[in-house]
Amino acid sequence: MPDTAVAPPPRTGGGSGGSGIGQLLRDPDHYEEINVIGNGAYGTVYKARDTLSDKIVAIKKVKLALTEDGVPMSVLREISLLKQLGKANHPNIVRLLDICHGQRMDREMVLYLVFEHVDQDLNLYIEKCPPPGLAPERIKDIMWQILSGVDFLHSHRIVHRDLKPQNILVSRDGSVKLADFGLARIYDFSSLLTTVVVTLWYRSPEILLGTTYATPVDIWSCGCILAELYLRRPLFPGQYEIDQLGKIFGILGTPSESEWPANSSVMREAFPVRSSRGLESLFSEMDTQALDLLRKMLIFSSDQRISAGKALLHPYFSEFGFTPFSVSPTSDFASETSSSASMSEAGSSEPNTSLSPVNASTSFSSHETSGDSLADISGIGDQNS
Repeated sequence: MPDTAVAPPPRTGGGSGGSGIGQLLRDPDHYEEINVIGNGAYGTVYKARDTLSDKIVAIKKVKLALTEDGVPMSVLREISLLKQLGKANHPNIVRLLDICHGQRMDREMVLYLVFEHVDQDLNLYIEKCPPPGLAPERIKDIMWQILSGVDFLHSHRIVHRDLKPQNILVSRDGSVKLADFGLARIYDFSSLLTTVVVTLWYRSPEILLGTTYATPVDIWSCGCILAELYLRRPLFPGQYEIDQLGKIFGILGTPSESEWPANSSVMREAFPVRSSRGLESLFSEMDTQALDLLRKMLIFSSDQRISAGKALLHPYFSEFGFTPFSVSPTSDFASETSSSASMSEAGSSEPNTSLSPVNASTSFSSHETSGDSLADISGIGDQNS
């Protein structure tokens, strides 16, 4: 971008991580910054113009941690996966158009992720909607598009982990697109912007409790979003982790001792025992099928939560006639903890018939990243890709 010093980083050293990413990615000098769109957990987002195509784009600047050998192979895998997802051009996923390298420092470098520009996020869309709020059919359409995007990510073994109205985008024609997926695994969290307040309102109980989690975390977030589309306010507006759990238990009831995970970092005794208020008490005018789906999304025990594929087959969406990418629960294979990005088998009451297990050393991609696909990174900047 013209107002940023972006000298090409030197070729990194040898070893599996020293792949010379500066030789693989283009310089971002043909992008012209227009203005800052916002600051998020993963860095600053700019509205910019591609001077080669004269198209408006959104650029997210992400800080990337380097090892002694240079760029970690796991990061190259993630970039390759983002590239492949961009080629798929799913209607409910913000398309990645380009990846450029930025400034190289001792222990970190900057990546410029160039996405299609979308007009507004779902949070602003809800705020701008005049009373009495969104029509039930529009809410259904929005949720169907969100779940279609989530199902696509899960079928590629990607857990979003931070679904919320602020990173769900709504275009002028009403299309809904998920953004900010896949970034958590390449971002250097030690560089997290201190001025950014990360909301807990859409965070699942298993993340708040510090236990192993998988794809069901995204379904919990979808349930919170569905509730908010009806209420026009957050369902669980907690201020910190314990308060967030208290807000959840205040509505859904305190889980039983048998439901409480044994490896939780939080004791069940920290919370008063409360009975469920019943979601129907908050959503008296909600369609019965929508309420049934909401209940299936907001289940404390993650292994009992509905999957994205099965949610799309729920009677609530009967008129859409959609075939999900994966009807089976994807939580069977995509498990991780908040301190580790490794894969492991997550216990499930139902077998996964659509996807094979992944080795613990792989990323969330649906295949082992080979040398060929890593070499494909060199085409990330191609305008015709």
